[in-house]
Amino acid sequence: MDLWYTEKHTDHSGITLRIKKTLFSGKSPFQQLDIVETEDFGRMMLLDGLVMVTERDEFVYHDMITHPALFTHPAPKNVLVIGGGDGGSIREIVKHPGVEQAVLCEIDGLVIEKSIALLPTMACAIDGSDPRVTLHVDDGIAYIREHQNAFDVILIDSTDPIGPAVGLFEEEFYRLVNGALKEDGIMVAQSESPFYHAEIQRAMYRNLRAVFPIVEMYQAFIPTYPSGLWSFAFASKRYHPVDDFDRQRAASRPFATRYYNEDLHLGAFMLPTFARENISA
Repeated sequence: MDLWYTEKHTDHSGITLRIKKTLFSGKSPFQQLDIVETEDFGRMMLLDGLVMVTERDEFVYHDMITHPALFTHPAPKNVLVIGGGDGGSIREIVKHPGVEQAVLCEIDGLVIEKSIALLPTMACAIDGSDPRVTLHVDDGIAYIREHQNAFDVILIDSTDPIGPAVGLFEEEFYRLVNGALKEDGIMVAQSESPFYHAEIQRAMYRNLRAVFPIVEMYQAFIPTYPSGLWSFAFASKRYHPVDDFDRQRAASRPFATRYYNEDLHLGAFMLPTFARENISA
């Protein structure tokens, strides 16, 4: 049987991948979860029919949601990830030797369970092997409301603003995040595709700027995400991701990265004109 998966990014365009087999298909109280084996991108996780991660290109997303913040903050010790049940963000966070606590707060326990079982290259740090890692199966908004002034860095590793993730793009949520950060804390959130999601981005960056004094967009190339051009929002109480970036510390990092490096860190914040203009209002 010739089996293909197609995700429509608009009514007239999308991405299609040949599937070798289905490894898991099931529904949690929150969403449909599928993990399949593809011909070109290895294992792939889908939530409600949308690509979340693939083994082949997940390193781009996970490098870029974590390391820019962790190399901008001078001493990130306590880090929280909201969402990110595949474990890839936690995997990158605990590579930083100064991190003392890495907390994963994921609303869907099924995502964590099946990632550990079927996506071990991503979930290798959430399987109980690292004592610095704590897992909470909980709503992220409720969790940060109860943990004010607790974290140096908070990463919002969410799905698109649909279903359980809708509230993670609102001003009220960003105010809670601000309160959960220490006085010099940094927040990073995935912020969709500049090519396809201009309206979502305008609202998101407007909400962030109502809360944080420093808000910047940066970008990465992720082949299986809509348009391939993806973005992240950097919001900070004190540190600017370019002006306060410790290039030498990033260059001498004691671990390997496949996408992130000290040159790319700076270049990622240099936006195409259309993307910069869209969020400038």
